Amino acid sequence: MNTTTMQIRIDAPTKARAKKAFKDMGLDMSSGVKFLLTQVGNKNGVNYICPFGFMHRYTPEMLESFEKEVQEAIKSKRTFTNAKDLHAQIMKK
Repeated sequence: MNTTTMQIRIDAPTKARAKKAFKDMGLDMSSGVKFLLTQVGNKNGVNYICPFGFMHRYTPEMLESFEKEVQEAIKSKRTFTNAKDLHAQIMKK
C-alpha cells in the first residue's frame, strides 16, 4: 500500500477538542484522522456516516466496566434472553 502525507490547518481549540476526543477513544490524532477519512471514503461522504457515534457515547471507564461485566457473566454462566435485559444489567453497575 502506498502512503502519502497530508497537512491541514485548523484552529487550536478545534484541534485540542479533537485530540481529546480521539484520546478518549484510544486513538492518537493521526489514527483518528485516518479512521475518519477511511469511513468517509468507504461511504462516499459524510451524510452516510456517524463514525464516532458509538465510541463517543461510552467513556473508556464505561467500556472497562462493560468488559468486567462480560467476564463476570462468562464466569457465572449467566444468560439473558434478549439484548435489552443484558443492557439493563450492564447499566446497573
